[in-house]
Amino acid sequence: MKRKTDGEESRVANGQPESKKRALSSEEAAARFREGLFEPAELQKYTKQYAQSAPYKHGVIRPLIESSLLRAVRNEIQEHLSFTEKETDIYKIHQSGDLANLDGLDDASLSKLPSLLKLRDALYSARFREYLSSVTGSGKLSGRKTDMAINVYTEGCHLLCHDDVIGSRRISYILYLTDPDTPWQPGWGGALRLFPTTTEKDENGEEVKIPSPDFSLSIPPQFNQLSFFTVQPGESFHDVEEVYHAKDGEDKSQKRVRMAISGWFHIPQEGEDGYEEGFEEKLAERSSLTQLQARDAFDRPQPQPVQYEDEHEQDEDKGKGKQAEQPEDAPFTESDLNFLVQYISPSYLTPDIVEQLSETFSNESSLNLEQFLTDKFASRVRAYIEEQERQEFPKASNDIESKTNWRVARPPHKQRYLFQHPSQVEADKKTPIQELLNDLFPSQPFRKWLSTATGLDHLVSHNLLARRFRRGEDYTLASGYDGEEPRLEFTLCLTPTPGWGKDGDVDEEEAEEEDRRNGDGENGESQDKDMTDVYDQSNGAPGEDSSIGGYEIYMAGDDDEDADADDAVGENGNKAKKPKVDPAIYRAAGDDEDDGILFTTAAGWNRMSIVLRDRGTLKFVKYVSAAAPGDRWDVTGDIGVDFEDMDFDDTDEEDDEE
Repeated sequence: MKRKTDGEESRVANGQPESKKRALSSEEAAARFREGLFEPAELQKYTKQYAQSAPYKHGVIRPLIESSLLRAVRNEIQEHLSFTEKETDIYKIHQSGDLANLDGLDDASLSKLPSLLKLRDALYSARFREYLSSVTGSGKLSGRKTDMAINVYTEGCHLLCHDDVIGSRRISYILYLTDPDTPWQPGWGGALRLFPTTTEKDENGEEVKIPSPDFSLSIPPQFNQLSFFTVQPGESFHDVEEVYHAKDGEDKSQKRVRMAISGWFHIPQEGEDGYEEGFEEKLAERSSLTQLQARDAFDRPQPQPVQYEDEHEQDEDKGKGKQAEQPEDAPFTESDLNFLVQYISPSYLTPDIVEQLSETFSNESSLNLEQFLTDKFASRVRAYIEEQERQEFPKASNDIESKTNWRVARPPHKQRYLFQHPSQVEADKKTPIQELLNDLFPSQPFRKWLSTATGLDHLVSHNLLARRFRRGEDYTLASGYDGEEPRLEFTLCLTPTPGWGKDGDVDEEEAEEEDRRNGDGENGESQDKDMTDVYDQSNGAPGEDSSIGGYEIYMAGDDDEDADADDAVGENGNKAKKPKVDPAIYRAAGDDEDDGILFTTAAGWNRMSIVLRDRGTLKFVKYVSAAAPGDRWDVTGDIGVDFEDMDFDDTDEEDDEE
């Protein structure tokens, strides 16, 4: 056995425990919780409440911790801990390191956090684990595997719908550390929201649980409140409501800082009482099966690809003579132009501009076209959308689908937005959005324009969708494309409200200032902030200190055929090999690092983006903040390309000559 040094003996003698993490006696643990918590009547009360709860089993205990201890914990966090701002497709938060790693800190650092250590050891003590296990009926809980962090939500921060199913997690919990002297107001947001599920039967007759797009229970945060639930694959869906910016007329000096300790209790680990060999693997298998059963078949919208008809002359009255008047190399007939010019800006129809577009797309695999629609048609679209946004719109999904021509995308752990498919609508009743869906984008002239502008000759199908992303509601989470061949995708963004992102080029000084406002360092790296910084950041103006979302991003992802890299459109347009990237780090990488972002566009007015999407490439539309100036509107299309029929002979000959 290694002998202690004199310094170590001195620290033990001064009252610092020899082990930084130690087991507490039942009496020591109970003293750190509020008086009476462990009385049989209290245990019975919370057990009954848990058993009767809905939409799935959950519990709320308030207060939980002895008040002076929790206040001391809050003070230590504010004074001594730093936080990293993190943003991904699913969340935006300020987060501390894993508190399980506190034991790795040096003694000087630990000496500043005595109350936080007491709290952690109390939460994972045998006394409280047994109590929580009894209330939930979930089985024994590990005291060895601690898994907790401090999350701070300021204005604009959020966490979207998910079920917490990862590894050996058994119980999720949140212990709130909001200001004890200023009660949190429900209107500020930040609530834990639970989503109900409905049971459907798949094609094999197996029951599958499908989460509703709407939450059914909202639990606002309160100081010293513990919210908890058993992690259940395919069922324990929840989110954290956005913390809202103060509106005009509200007190903007009041700091809205939702601080909480969040974590999990895990199943017993090897060597602990209740450990079952192979049980964690069984949990993982069950979780994967649940996800497989629930995905795709019950998703909305379902893809509705339509095959293009073989191109031929449909109107013999125009006569071959009139067609012959066109130059031999003209990309469009007169009939094509007469149709397209009703919708598309004439500048994008001229042969020299189309040729430039084709060359750009060949080099960059993407196009970003401003003012795509004609002024006349765009003004009709704008008037329609602005009128829609002025009207009061139903909130509940059932009401939306029964009272409007929009449907709600689901499931919420993948996506939520309003959508319309192309449909049969009488000409005089079509909205401008439906004209784009039903007339322009499915047409042969547009197919010809898209083929000419991209240089892709064989466009074989189209799958079209109009979307509306509501403020404070909607998003898509990162999803991959697994087709064997690349797919052509376009999005015509039709968001009329200004203030969604910088238009045009940004000079270097402006970019550096933006980085500083977003907490980025000299190299664009995410910077840690202490609690003073976090508090000062709250109530920042929308669009300055916090993103309002609504942007669309393509990111490099896994490729089954090449596990190390993907061929994809580069951030500056050039094709380049990209390493596998977790979408959870897309905002953390600096200028000198590969952040995996391939193509991104902010929401804007009359802006067309076209991208050739490779296998494995991830894509999402970021959650639209309640602070956004309006809803995000767009029409999007997936275009199938038959690469086998494309003629690459000329390119091959050029390569051979080189």
